Amino acid sequence: MHSTSSYRHEHIYLGTNHDRNTRRTLWVVALTAVMMVAEIAAGYFTGSMALLADGFHMATHTGALAIAAGAYVFARRHAHDSRFSFGTGKVGDLAGFASALVLAVIAVGIGGESLWRLASPDTVNFGEAIPIAVVGLIVNIASALLLMEGHHDHHAHGHHAHDEHEHTHHQDHHHVGHDNNLRSAYLHVVADALTSVLAIAALLAGLYLGWTWLDPLMGVVGAVVIARWSYSLLRTSAGVLLDMTDAQVAARIEQALASQEVQIDDLHVWRIGPSARAAIVSVSTSTAVTEGQLRHKLAGLGELHHLTLELRQR
Repeated sequence: MHSTSSYRHEHIYLGTNHDRNTRRTLWVVALTAVMMVAEIAAGYFTGSMALLADGFHMATHTGALAIAAGAYVFARRHAHDSRFSFGTGKVGDLAGFASALVLAVIAVGIGGESLWRLASPDTVNFGEAIPIAVVGLIVNIASALLLMEGHHDHHAHGHHAHDEHEHTHHQDHHHVGHDNNLRSAYLHVVADALTSVLAIAALLAGLYLGWTWLDPLMGVVGAVVIARWSYSLLRTSAGVLLDMTDAQVAARIEQALASQEVQIDDLHVWRIGPSARAAIVSVSTSTAVTEGQLRHKLAGLGELHHLTLELRQR
């Protein structure tokens, strides 16, 4: 039996900012957790339902942010685990999908409660609620600033060569990809900030203008916006998890091989990391073109980090 060690190589598709994003996300989890505990504790001691409600609302965001942080830690810890055929670069997309579901639940909850309040207005303690919303907004702004700088991730990979089915890793420090895990954490923070801004505006209008109806109406507006963000994140992360074809990279592969007098018989391109793509390319030709020449033509595609190429003579 032949040893497989000759063609085994690592498949690490974590970004150069992966560890920094982990630290920043953990800081945001800590901030929101402290705010959550403080609001719930203050609510119990003061008997304020507004504090309790906002505290438990903050708990859902803390949980979702913890999922994002956990995904970063898991991806790093298992980056060298050979059980993951293409590495752990898509763990963040799985976490992003889960966080998007949490966002959707939050949107439904806010929307349902707001519609109920529109139909059955309740007394609002504006003087008590405004400071809570302001403190929450400050925490969310600080969290957003922590996550904003790392909102795009750069990825670097090694290079390896083998036989006709060689897997080639290209290195490109300039290509920027979308990190759905970081995006999910960022959206949770921004969603909470949005609800705080809308709440402050509505509470001020209720306090000084008597527009009590504006508070639940702003809740409906916020729910619609959050639902749209949730749908967008669900769509993009699900596409990655289901190995949806990257049409842009596929078109670039076809363009790169167009001048080589080959026929593309089969082409699969999918995402294996925030800025990394894998491809299986099967081509046939009646000319003397070599596999090395074809690989050279594809070497310029910086996002193509893992290539399996099959060349057949007609």
